[in-house]
Amino acid sequence: MACSIQGLVPAFCGSSSRLSPHSNSFPSLFSVTVFPECGRKLPGGRKIGQRLEDYGVCRAMVQQTVHGASATYAKEMERLSAKESLLLAFKDAGGFEALVTGNTTDMQRIDVNERIIGLERLNPTPRPTTSPYLEGQWNFEWFGSGSPGLFAARLVFQRFPTTLANLSKMDVVIKDGYAKITAVMRLLNSIESKFILSTQLSVEGPLRMKEEYVEGVLESPKVDEETIPEQLKGAFGQAVSTVQQLPVPIRDALTSGLKVPLSGTFQRLFMISYLDEEILIIRDSAGVPEVLTRLDPAPSPLSESTTEYES
Repeated sequence: MACSIQGLVPAFCGSSSRLSPHSNSFPSLFSVTVFPECGRKLPGGRKIGQRLEDYGVCRAMVQQTVHGASATYAKEMERLSAKESLLLAFKDAGGFEALVTGNTTDMQRIDVNERIIGLERLNPTPRPTTSPYLEGQWNFEWFGSGSPGLFAARLVFQRFPTTLANLSKMDVVIKDGYAKITAVMRLLNSIESKFILSTQLSVEGPLRMKEEYVEGVLESPKVDEETIPEQLKGAFGQAVSTVQQLPVPIRDALTSGLKVPLSGTFQRLFMISYLDEEILIIRDSAGVPEVLTRLDPAPSPLSESTTEYES
């Protein structure tokens, strides 16, 4: 027994009226085909005798399709609403600056975490570790203890007071199994320096990955001379003159930045709890979340990777 239904189905799909194989009385938007298994007589002498009401499965099939489409649409709207709600919670908590300086309140942190959980349960990507959406440039919006973001923030604020230095932004580029985290620091609002942390990523499951630190580089500061306070311009000129008088090898080393090998010093496991074309959420082994938003255009989802998992 099978029914094929096109268009809109009126309520009489389960009525007691008989169906004539030659009838043209149905509306133009509706067509029903009853196959021989249904038991009636069709052209050619095959016999069918049951009434249409015996096949309420017709209406059930249509209702299931309509309700399924409605449920999918409702879930997508819920997901988009949850994303917007999370981004607003970041803004209400003071944004990236408040996070790295420790100026977020307990209420703001619990509010953000509640919205993170709400979005995670709507994750549209079942295998995020091999999804093409994972690669690209991401901006850190939220992070906790144990993350490379907090590592970079502590490196800055352990060496400089917040009145002299601030961590203005931090992003990560994920490509070909490696991640490069860049933290931008500003001194006296005039001198910009970057700390770059390179890590290696390995896939260990559909949700789980391992991250190993490879190298840290503290780039030479870049100075915006127009923003230097007048009382410091003399000292700045002397410093530039001193650097120019250094031997070439030392001067080149200062220009290329200070490199610190980190291989074998630190590694961590984390899982990707949410991924789409705009937002990435990961959790470390302690369950602490990090939330990132995409900076570059999202790749095509058709280029799904087939990376094998390590045991």
